[in-house]
Amino acid sequence: MEFVKEESEESTSEIKQEEPETWKIQHMGPETWKIKEEEPETWRIKEEEPETCRTKHEELEILRIKQEEPESCRIKHEEPEILRIKHEESETCRIKHEEQGEFIEEIEEYEESSEVEEKNHIKTGGKPLKDLKKKRVKKSFTCTQCGKSFTHKASYGRHMRIHIVEKPFTCDQCGKSFKQSANLKRHMKIHTGEKPYTCDQCGEMFLWASRLKKHYKFHSKEKPHSCYLCGKSFWNLQSLKVHQKVHTSVREYMCFECKKTFSSVSNLKQHERIHTGEKPYKCSQCDQRFKQSTHLKTHERIHTGEKPYKCSHCDKRFRNSSRLKLHERIHTGEKPYKCSHCDKRFRDSSSLKTHERIHSGEKPYKCSHCDQRFNQSAHLKTHERIHTGEKPNKCSHCDKRFRDSSNLKTHERIHTGEKPYKCSHCDKRFRDSSSLITHERIHTGEKPYKCSHCDKRFRDLSSLITHEKINSGEKPYKCSHCDQRFNQSTHLKTHERIHTGEKPYKCSQCDKRFRDSSSLITHERIHTGEKPYKCSHCDKRFRDSSSLITHEKIHTGEKPYKCSHCDKRFRDSSSLKIHERIHSGEKPYKCSQCDQRFNQSTHLKTHERIHTGEKPNKCSHCDKRFSDPSNLKTHERIHTGEKPYKCSHCDKRFIVSSHLKRHERIHTGEKHFKCSHCDKTYIDSSSLKRHERIHTGEKPF
Repeated sequence: MEFVKEESEESTSEIKQEEPETWKIQHMGPETWKIKEEEPETWRIKEEEPETCRTKHEELEILRIKQEEPESCRIKHEEPEILRIKHEESETCRIKHEEQGEFIEEIEEYEESSEVEEKNHIKTGGKPLKDLKKKRVKKSFTCTQCGKSFTHKASYGRHMRIHIVEKPFTCDQCGKSFKQSANLKRHMKIHTGEKPYTCDQCGEMFLWASRLKKHYKFHSKEKPHSCYLCGKSFWNLQSLKVHQKVHTSVREYMCFECKKTFSSVSNLKQHERIHTGEKPYKCSQCDQRFKQSTHLKTHERIHTGEKPYKCSHCDKRFRNSSRLKLHERIHTGEKPYKCSHCDKRFRDSSSLKTHERIHSGEKPYKCSHCDQRFNQSAHLKTHERIHTGEKPNKCSHCDKRFRDSSNLKTHERIHTGEKPYKCSHCDKRFRDSSSLITHERIHTGEKPYKCSHCDKRFRDLSSLITHEKINSGEKPYKCSHCDQRFNQSTHLKTHERIHTGEKPYKCSQCDKRFRDSSSLITHERIHTGEKPYKCSHCDKRFRDSSSLITHEKIHTGEKPYKCSHCDKRFRDSSSLKIHERIHSGEKPYKCSQCDQRFNQSTHLKTHERIHTGEKPNKCSHCDKRFSDPSNLKTHERIHTGEKPYKCSHCDKRFIVSSHLKRHERIHTGEKHFKCSHCDKTYIDSSSLKRHERIHTGEKPF
């Protein structure tokens, strides 16, 4: 079957890329076909006399031509490739070559089905939506030339054109062939890096004029294509068409690896690269590879520093438009994505998807090193860097490195002093959003994280994880210096600074330095006088939450920490730890001046002040100073008259707990302190000391 171009048109072997021509195939007589130029971007087959053109192969469907009135059959332009047509004389519709006839007729069958498919697609002019059904694959289509099989007629139809259409223009760089020299010329710009079209507003350069035109719409904020169902606007018609499938839940394209469906062929193609691992787009600067060209483009801006997208509210700039869109929702307060389980709303679909995995328990991302699973790919990526030791994110201020960019961003705010997240209840500000969210739960009382073992609830996930490790006894983090183990990586990090002597956190008021940020925050409250943590039983306030928790156990009587040697119980783990050193005899803290050792760091600190003469703790009532804060506290009770320690036997009250203990031994008759000379026993150590001087003859006064 041969095509003839009408005489009115110029004879040419090629059609320019910039203005794609299309052709009308006109049925003139019983066996005559002519082609004339018609409208751009459509192909029509018009019948003037009722006739049926059959092939000799029974297995192919017959091309039916409607007799009542002329009807057009459209072919969607999937690719910018145009059929080369030879200018020859008209001849009858004879199929001289059986294979070519098969190809042409199958394409015509595909074109006819395309018209029906297009009629069933979404109309954008205000008419009601037609019923759209998900395509189901019932048969396969095999190419008779090369044996390649296809599950979709559309894919098969596009493939058949490879065999029947000549591509004489070949790229000498990558071997890709084209039907027109204009297409080859355009393609070569990819290899040369030439971008002749420049935006006069932001300087961004483009390979094609069509891309520049599309880019200009971003600056003008012009979105001419609107969805008549929800009013959402788009820059181009294709984006609108893809969007409208959201309303109908139509997903025409299915992945045959995992049966996932997609609303566009481009989305399917991108998805299939997950299974194949293909990353065809390579960065010329650092050899990193990407699945999508848009991801490569955004990545390259890291190297160039380009941030073409600017927020109209705060002048902040971004590398890609999606980040800008997401950021602007902070200003507008828009949260269009709603969880179907708990009605929580989110700014972006990915955050919703990640959140819904909390409800479903899904953790699709598995570590190849330790089988740990994650509900976000970013979390997996960050986790795997623990195994590889990679820390690609470097601080520009202090050369400190981080596994993930968000930690770097938060860290850099220490240097800049930026605290962009403000509490709506108390105006307190935070460096990162997670700290703000956790803090606000103090005001709301919300404790969303529940322990599966004891039903205890927590404000943040890290506290729950730490708590569960206490129950399980798991301590996966080991110190490389002393083999001590920890249930949190942050605790290990802080501990290792004891060995290295590193104290990276400095107080801006008194230049005192600390091993961890929480100790600095607590310390700074001494200067500000802030005590944000209030006891619900007695209204007493504390500088840090751990002191409040320990204090509240006085009211509840809870002592969850038990000594394995003597069954003595304690309110907090640190008290238990210190106590166990009595049994083990361990004294890890050594004085640098006199080699005396202590089982508590606070005791060492207080002792060292004997050598330095330092007494930093001053009484606010009488200007008396103390080397130890606990001694100051005890002293101040003389002024206030406070006696918080009450005897359970006679209601007598005491300023310090040691006095209460000694007093209670009068009631119990307990005498712990025994003389090594005569076996006499005493209630307290000071009484024993006085007694022993009888044996030794010591007269200190």
